[in-house]
Amino acid sequence: MASDARLVISTVIENCKGVFEGLKSLVDLGGGTGTVAKFIANAFPQINCTVLDLPHVVEGCEGSKNLIYVGGDMFKFIPLADVILPEQSILHDWSDDYCIKILKKCKEAIPSKENGGRLIIIDIVMDHNRDHNSYETQLFMDMLMMVGVNGKERSEQEWAKLFSNAGFSDYNIIPVLELRSVIEVYP
Repeated sequence: MASDARLVISTVIENCKGVFEGLKSLVDLGGGTGTVAKFIANAFPQINCTVLDLPHVVEGCEGSKNLIYVGGDMFKFIPLADVILPEQSILHDWSDDYCIKILKKCKEAIPSKENGGRLIIIDIVMDHNRDHNSYETQLFMDMLMMVGVNGKERSEQEWAKLFSNAGFSDYNIIPVLELRSVIEVYP
């Protein structure tokens, strides 16, 4: 997962730098040992990054000037920040009901849209890239999620329904790397 995360976040930073500009704080939700947060912290030294993951995952991880680790349960508490970035495995691993719970907790942790609050989700949007080979891969990933965990890959309409049910007002999809997109979600 860390190797995939390095590829994805480096591509996002290179092609979608604007989604991070002007931020002061970011929580990498389910960030493991901090691969994504480290890339962001290095590329944007003005952003104070927090990695939130289970205590046993972040135990022993060392932060830096603008990177800290917090052990906790995302269903109970998410630190306050301008932006929450749920790691790419967080939402597609969970059913719609659990995703709504996670998204509601995220919404509690960010300021209003007018004050710069948002989620930055990097994930597959099933129907966003209609290329035949990409679509077959998306369907394979969807089956993998249904068999391996209780989650699934989602279409734009399914994402929109989750966001709405969690109380978010708007979203923007930016295709970034074949199957993956950056989804900015606003309170």
